[in-house]
Amino acid sequence: MAFKLPLFAAIAAAALCASSPAIAANTDTIAKWSETSAARADNSAWGTFLEKYVVAGENGDPNRIRYGEVSKADRQQLKDYVETLAAIDPTALSRNDAFAYWANLYNALTVNLILDHYPVKSIRKIKPSIFAIGPWGMDAVTVNGETLTLDDIEHKILRGHFKDNRVHYAVNCASVSCPNLRKEPFDGARLDDQLNEAAHDYVNSPRGAAFSAKGRLTVSSIYKWFRKDFGGDEQGVIAHLSLYAEPALQKRLKSADDIDGYDYDWSLNDVR
Repeated sequence: MAFKLPLFAAIAAAALCASSPAIAANTDTIAKWSETSAARADNSAWGTFLEKYVVAGENGDPNRIRYGEVSKADRQQLKDYVETLAAIDPTALSRNDAFAYWANLYNALTVNLILDHYPVKSIRKIKPSIFAIGPWGMDAVTVNGETLTLDDIEHKILRGHFKDNRVHYAVNCASVSCPNLRKEPFDGARLDDQLNEAAHDYVNSPRGAAFSAKGRLTVSSIYKWFRKDFGGDEQGVIAHLSLYAEPALQKRLKSADDIDGYDYDWSLNDVR
């Protein structure tokens, strides 16, 4: 007698299979870099796009993107930029240039994804099946013969191989509570300063860390989801925040025994 799945379970199983790549990307073959290479990626087109469409936030507000105003020509130039990056061999770049390459590619792919589905209220509304929580598991780009998802780039390559928790301030998930999409591309020659600046901006914004009038500390859910990247416990997170906190916030963090809450707003980082 054949075993039959309930209808809902059968649909769920089919959807999960359909949304999963047949062969997982072998990121070990492409998440490498050269110790001697002087090769550089040309990010000028991405820089022009960012300067034109990213609106800088003030007083801790997030940077926002004018998605609805992106011209047809600029959309095509963005797609061309992604194709140009995809044609580069990232293993021929230096470590810092490779990090910048993957961060820029991730961010450009995310903006392109939003534009392909705009208008949309949240990136989480874009998904391969009704059971998915977002688009991060969808095939996004092919580099050196490996088809990659956004998750592959962020978690397997950037987090997995570069071992730098500042990656969380580099990649942008098109959401209000995400660290800013900067008005300039990441550049290997200035990478350390750019990452430190991005970390500083986020930590000192209400989206990163904030104390209530009663002294309760609320931080971004990023520090909960990826706690192991920030010391593994709440004290590790607080110590990390203190590294980038301005004096007033740093003083309050020194007296914080624990974290009272976590918060994250998935609303699209569109202009108001």
